[in-house]
Amino acid sequence: MSIHIRKAAKNDISIILDLLYELGRPKPDNNSDDDVFQRQIKEYFSDDNKEIRLAETGTAVVGMVSMVFLSRLNQKYPELYIPELVVTKSFQNQGIGKKLINTCIVIAKEKKCHRIRLESGNQRKESHKFYKKLGFEQTALSFSKNLN
Repeated sequence: MSIHIRKAAKNDISIILDLLYELGRPKPDNNSDDDVFQRQIKEYFSDDNKEIRLAETGTAVVGMVSMVFLSRLNQKYPELYIPELVVTKSFQNQGIGKKLINTCIVIAKEKKCHRIRLESGNQRKESHKFYKKLGFEQTALSFSKNLN
């Protein structure tokens, strides 16, 4: 199977949203929420510090990764943060996630990032194994406080 990784474009917004929902991200409660989600994705395309890449097989998009380049107060070079990485369920375990991560690594090196960081929910045990297999280390605990 041939996998092609490409930059996402504005006409990919509905595909990106579908992949995010498959990842377990919240779905819009109404049309107003849907507009907000679409606008947030559009903002990625106009922000030089953000990028979305898609994985395709032929004409089907089967995965995506979002990237944010963050300045750190104690680092000379940025950090590449990966908020979302998803491969559609029927295409998992076929090397697509690895190809998306390798794309991130190439981009991070081109931008002279000092590291790549991502978070993975406690319940995603298989994902943790996947990241460790690719050379990622657990270096911190993540804490959050819901404000809704």
